[in-house]
Amino acid sequence: QVQLVESGGGSVQAGGSLRLSCVVSGYYIKDYCMGWLRQGPGTERKVVAGFYPEDVTWYVDSVKGRFTMSRDMANKTLFLQMDSLQPEDSATYYCAIGAMKSYACSSYRGYKYWGQGTQVTVSS
Repeated sequence: QVQLVESGGGSVQAGGSLRLSCVVSGYYIKDYCMGWLRQGPGTERKVVAGFYPEDVTWYVDSVKGRFTMSRDMANKTLFLQMDSLQPEDSATYYCAIGAMKSYACSSYRGYKYWGQGTQVTVSS
């Protein structure tokens, strides 16, 4: 059974930084999508950053240059370094992985397993 556990959320002022972590247990290989999604109040859950097969990374335009995703496959841990945070980044952040090789890693459709979410709040 695949489980994901996020940590690292919190409250910061605009311009601050947070680092999210996600530990994955269960079967996973690099060909599956692996990434971070976020969902604000009344909005859809959307991919913020995703690993495609062959280690290609994708970021939504609004976080490019501010967020950096990385992973430690040996320890099955995914990270999201978030710098220059803005109030519009406030949301619940979820790490997620897929269950088969996919190139839909910029869409929620590429993911099957989700963590419980961690709240990020950025004040102005």
